[in-house]
Amino acid sequence: MFNFFANAFGYVLNAIYNLVNNYGVAIIIFTIILKLLMLPISIKQQKTLKKSAKIQEKSKELQEKYSSDQVRLSQELMDLYKKENMSPLSGCLSSIIQLIIILSIFYLVSRPLTYMKHIDAETINNYTTELSQNGERINYPEIAIIKKHSAQDERVRLNMDFLGLNLSDVPSQNYSDIRVFIIPVLYVITSLISMKITTNMSKKEKSKNEIENKEKKQDDEIDAMEEMNKNMSLMMPIMSVSIALIAPLGLALYWLVSNILMIAERIVINKFFKKDDEEEV
Repeated sequence: MFNFFANAFGYVLNAIYNLVNNYGVAIIIFTIILKLLMLPISIKQQKTLKKSAKIQEKSKELQEKYSSDQVRLSQELMDLYKKENMSPLSGCLSSIIQLIIILSIFYLVSRPLTYMKHIDAETINNYTTELSQNGERINYPEIAIIKKHSAQDERVRLNMDFLGLNLSDVPSQNYSDIRVFIIPVLYVITSLISMKITTNMSKKEKSKNEIENKEKKQDDEIDAMEEMNKNMSLMMPIMSVSIALIAPLGLALYWLVSNILMIAERIVINKFFKKDDEEEV
């Protein structure tokens, strides 16, 4: 599955690269296009967040009413979600889609000759064998091939210079060069900002609809689903940072630009929904 998406993304990225002749600029444009395509899902996710907050009061009432009958409580909660036309797993689905995209992009940037330039496997294998015989370290064979042979072989040539950074560099293999950590550090900062914005939005929605009596909080299926969604949201940046340190900088650049766009997107979408809420009132 990841190979399929990496291959599809590769055709798009290569087409953009042929226009701009710069790997970094191509990644930025590619990220913007992908974010626009994912916009309907993002809007739906935001709507789900708001709707989830609005039905919390009803779910709490059901908890109190059927606290001694867990079977009936489960059925009533499911009926509530069905009536509101909302799935408890909707948040998880969005996270799963993001995970698929993350891994597909990782495949793409770690094997650009296969998925982007579509070089035949025999050529790649021959170059890889040559590098191995020379005793060179090749965690990412195709990246090593680009560095070693781009000057002699036009087929494997990619302009990876971006603002003085070589996007083929791997942070974990270049500790002596502090510049390789610039993009990953910026990615971490934007991830924290994004999580803060999301958390604040969620708290504001819940504060509008929660019951005044907060002395006793019962565990239920709704809380379990929310906790699962929260854990997945936290897991994504942590996993991404770990991968960014062992992957070529091109991947970290994609995530950085994606985060910046996500922050802008959430702010704009939230203002749009806020305006709609004011008009309804």
